[in-house]
Amino acid sequence: MKPIYLAFLGCGYITQVHSRHLHKMRGDIVCSYASRDPARAAEYQLRFGGVGHYAGYDEALRDPLVDAVVVAVPTRYHLELALQALEMGKHVLVEKPAFPLLDDYQTVIEARARAGRVVLVGENDHYKPLRVELRRLLASGVIGELVFAHFVTIMKKPKSADDWRNDEEMAGGDAFFEEGIHWLHMAGSLGPEIRTIHGYRPLPSKKGPLQGDARRKSMLVAFQYDNGAAGALYYSREIPSLLRGLRLSRLFGREGIITFESNGMFILVRGGHLPRFSLLPGFRDIRGYRAMYRDFVSAIRNEHTPEMSLERAREDHRLMDAVYATVDSMEPARP
Repeated sequence: MKPIYLAFLGCGYITQVHSRHLHKMRGDIVCSYASRDPARAAEYQLRFGGVGHYAGYDEALRDPLVDAVVVAVPTRYHLELALQALEMGKHVLVEKPAFPLLDDYQTVIEARARAGRVVLVGENDHYKPLRVELRRLLASGVIGELVFAHFVTIMKKPKSADDWRNDEEMAGGDAFFEEGIHWLHMAGSLGPEIRTIHGYRPLPSKKGPLQGDARRKSMLVAFQYDNGAAGALYYSREIPSLLRGLRLSRLFGREGIITFESNGMFILVRGGHLPRFSLLPGFRDIRGYRAMYRDFVSAIRNEHTPEMSLERAREDHRLMDAVYATVDSMEPARP
């Protein structure tokens, strides 16, 4: 089969990440780059071995050779570009968070139906070997009934002053909205469904560079699954982590415990048998990008719904809205 011609709309950091992982998929995907700065698009084409570049997003969308686009710009512009791409008959991979508002998903779902094209939300974490293995372990009952789920993503990593993610209008929300949604997806996609949820946000820092910062960098989320298990997610970008990045999370069952490094470095299972240790459960694609693109290509070629569909991503956004609705409330919300 001929490869999919894929144009990146936006030449920022995340496009570099995607491009590096696509290097070994050239039989399936060939890339081109579009930017409002033509010189930047040309630079990305040269750096990543692209087949072309465009002086603006409209030029890429009008090119009949382009089969699909990656919307890799600030969240504020995702809806506009996704709708334009679908109207021009392109398949779409839109970075996550996909859209600022929950209602935006329905707008794009309707546009997708009119265009008859594939839309995948770029939640590469869904495809990580770590996540796949955790879902398999829970489904197999290796730790029995799930009782507690404890997710940790804590590290001291403030964004630079000129990073657009510091602008809540551009990013669609604060730090937790822009990044924490990946962890809400993890918590809500392991098997059982989250039925009630509550967010707790610490006060802003009283000293240091984040003093009085309205863009609060930490959130605690407590939730309960439909099987009765309870869970908590600890998110922060202002607290030092163990060994500058090592983050340990756990799933507690009535017959054992799964301990895992949140980035996917290892999984330790202590169940009814001897402890099992898995180092680097998927090193070759540890971040899941290649698996995500394989799903995208398969959905385009075989006309099926990708795993990370608009509908699946909408459920994550619904959880996010419920968290913010309860931050100043004493009552948990039902997504």
